[in-house]
Amino acid sequence: MASTPEAEFRLRETRRHFFGRGARGVGVAALGSLLGRDLGQAVEGTASPSPLNGVLKEFHVPPKAKRVIYLFQSGAPSQQDLFDHKPLLQKHFGEDMRDHFEMTQRITGMTANQSTFPLAGTKYAFSKHGQSGMEISELLPHISGIADDICLVRSMHTEAINHDPAITFFQTGHQLAGRPSIGSWLSYGLGSANDNLPTFIALVSRGTGRPNCQPLYDRLWGSGFLPTQYAGVKFMSVGDPVLYLNNPQGFDAGARRRMLNDLAKLNEKKLAEFGDPEIDTRIQQYEMAYRMQTSVPELTDFSDEPQHILDMYGPDVTTRGTYAYNCLLARRMAERDVRFIQLFHMGWDQHFTLPKQLPGQCRDADQPSAALIMDLKQRGLLDDTLVVWGGEFGRTSYCQGKLERDNYGRDHHPRCFSLWLAGAGIKSGLTYGATDEWCYNITENPVHVHDLHATMLHLLGIDHERLTYRFQGRYFRLTDVHGHVVEDILS
Repeated sequence: MASTPEAEFRLRETRRHFFGRGARGVGVAALGSLLGRDLGQAVEGTASPSPLNGVLKEFHVPPKAKRVIYLFQSGAPSQQDLFDHKPLLQKHFGEDMRDHFEMTQRITGMTANQSTFPLAGTKYAFSKHGQSGMEISELLPHISGIADDICLVRSMHTEAINHDPAITFFQTGHQLAGRPSIGSWLSYGLGSANDNLPTFIALVSRGTGRPNCQPLYDRLWGSGFLPTQYAGVKFMSVGDPVLYLNNPQGFDAGARRRMLNDLAKLNEKKLAEFGDPEIDTRIQQYEMAYRMQTSVPELTDFSDEPQHILDMYGPDVTTRGTYAYNCLLARRMAERDVRFIQLFHMGWDQHFTLPKQLPGQCRDADQPSAALIMDLKQRGLLDDTLVVWGGEFGRTSYCQGKLERDNYGRDHHPRCFSLWLAGAGIKSGLTYGATDEWCYNITENPVHVHDLHATMLHLLGIDHERLTYRFQGRYFRLTDVHGHVVEDILS
C-alpha cells in the first residue's frame, strides 16, 4: 500500500507522544482555569499586575536593583598590588614564606616543585582616598576617585584553584560545566524588562596584560539545563554585533516578516505535536532577532554621545572590542533595561613579569570602570543598578619563579582576594572583611562565592533558596545548598 502523509504521521505517533499530549491538554485546561481565576481577581481589585514575566510572578523580598552590570576581570587581579596593602611583605621581601608560618593552602602544579617560596611585596604605592579613607593602589587612580561610591570586599574566598573551574564557579555556582549561568537564572526567574533586546548580554574584551591567556567559552553565559531561551547573547567585537542579524542582500524587511510568520506557524504545529520547549525558544528567538534588527544598530551607534562623555571613558571608547567601548555600551544597555550585562575582560593572569604586565592591564580597566559608575550615577541609574567588579580568585604573596626587586609574578590563591560592588542597595565607602598581614588567610568576615550570589539575588528581590529548577530528579539552584546574604554590606 502506498504511503500517505497521514499514514506516516500515524507511524510516528507513539504511546509516549499520545500520553504526553494528553497530559499537556490537562495542563492547558488547568492553566486556563488558573488564569481565569487570576483575571477575575484583577477585575475585582483583589490582585495587582506583576512587573515580572519570568517563572516568578512576584518578588520574594522588595528589590533594590532592577539590573546587574558584572565587570568580570578574567585571570584574577592581584589583590596585594591593587586593593589589599601588606607592608610586611615588603619588609620581609625575598624571605621564604615557610619561615614565618605554615603553608596550609594547596598550591598549583606550577609552583609545587619550587625549592623556596619567597615573599614578594608590591612595588606600587598605596594611599587612602575619599572621606572613607579606602586604601587603593596607585595603579588605579580613577577607581580611587570613586572610593566613596564603592564597597570593597577584601575577604572573598572560593574553592577552585585553576582558572576554568574557578571562572565556571563564579558564573554558575558550580565548578563543572553544565549548569545555568547567573544571568540565565535571572532571565528564567524575572524575565525581560524590555521588548527589543535580549534579557542577558555578554561582552568580551582582551586586555594588554596577557591578551592571549585564559580562554573564555560560550558556556560561561549559557543556560545549562534551563531552556536555551534563557542563555546570554554574545555581542561580537568585530563585524556585525550579533551574527546573522542582518537580512541577506536583496531580502527586505517585508519579506523577512512574511517568512517569519510562516515559519512561526510551522513551529507552532510542531510545538503542539511534541511539546518540546526548545521549539518555543526557537519561535521567540526569531521574533527577538527581528526586533533587534532595529534596536541593535541604534544601541551601538555612539554618535549621540556628547564628547565629554566619550572623554570620561578614555581614548579607547570608540574602538570596538575594547573594555572602554564595552563599558559605555553597558551603560546604554542599562538605559534600555537589559536585565543582566556581563563584561569579561581578559589578561589578568600575571604569573611572571607582573610589573611589566599589570600597569597596562590596569590602564585598560581603571578609567572605564570608574567612568561607568560616575555615568550611571549622574543619570540616576546607579540607584537601581548593581555593579560588581572582580575576578575568579586571588594571587599568592610568594613569587612564582625567580624573584627580583623590580620583577616578580604570582600564582593562584583562592583562599582570599578582593572584589568591589557599587550601586543599588550597597553601602558606599565601606571596606568589608580583612586578611592577615601576609595576605594568606581571612581574619574577618569571610565572603564565599555562594554568599555573593545570594546577596546579588537578594538585591534583585529573589530569595536564593526559592529560585529553583527541577532537573534529573532533583531541584537545583544557583547557590546549590549553600549561601548567605551578606547583610553587613547592604544599605
